[in-house]
Amino acid sequence: MEATGCWLVVAECLTLSVAYVCSLYVWSSPLNRDHPSTIKRRLVSVSVMGVVSPIFTYYCVSEELLAKHSLWDLLGMRWPGMLAASAVPLLLTMFLFLGPLVVKTQSESLAALAEPSYWVENLTSIYWLRDHIIAPLSEELTFRASLLPLLVQCVSPVKAVFISPMFFGVAHLHHIFGQVQSGVPFKRAALISGFQFSYTTLFGAYSAFLFLRTGHFVAPFLAHAFCNFMGFPDFGEVLSYSEPKRSLTFGLFVAGFVSWCFLLVPLTDPLLYENTLYWEPCTR
Repeated sequence: MEATGCWLVVAECLTLSVAYVCSLYVWSSPLNRDHPSTIKRRLVSVSVMGVVSPIFTYYCVSEELLAKHSLWDLLGMRWPGMLAASAVPLLLTMFLFLGPLVVKTQSESLAALAEPSYWVENLTSIYWLRDHIIAPLSEELTFRASLLPLLVQCVSPVKAVFISPMFFGVAHLHHIFGQVQSGVPFKRAALISGFQFSYTTLFGAYSAFLFLRTGHFVAPFLAHAFCNFMGFPDFGEVLSYSEPKRSLTFGLFVAGFVSWCFLLVPLTDPLLYENTLYWEPCTR
């Protein structure tokens, strides 16, 4: 694709990202983002974006690509390889969180998952649904399933992995306004948002990698939901452990990360997921 065409694609991706963020602020309200009324209104917004984003992709993607693949295939919603895409990338992500998983085991928070009351309580909690279902679903649909088919028209999948997270990370900078609105000093809000930008950009690269390698929407969605469940690793709790428990736990953090590095490519082999759309073997 010519340079002018690539700039158009970038503009389309930016438009999609801005539209997603703006949809969260169409409601005029003094309430903060964690108020139930705000959450319900934003649920309506992201639901609308869930319809608009694929339609936007359909009209912006090249006719040549649509002639070869259906919109559902481009969005990663296809049956071939679905079972593997639902399990293997999630298992891979669990390797990355081996240390934090052990920490949660120590605090018995994982044991609660086996209790029916945990699911009854959380599946009726709008906060839990927002963090673990609604946010991962809407963000992956817009920033991976709808945005990446546009981006790979002018850059290779490898480059798309590193470019697309910028749109995802920038989209999270809007949290600075909500924090300032809730009384957080601007400098502190900027630092918090800068940190959020860093780790959301890193996760965005990983999520884009999963989508392009597997060709499935479910892979990044489940990884995203799992990461939201785990949260940022609680290094403070590990530091509070006595020796040798502290060193052994940190060793598991390292072992999990090293295992993830070694397994990342083989466990996302496109052949496992019957994916020849975005990342064909032995190509770019």
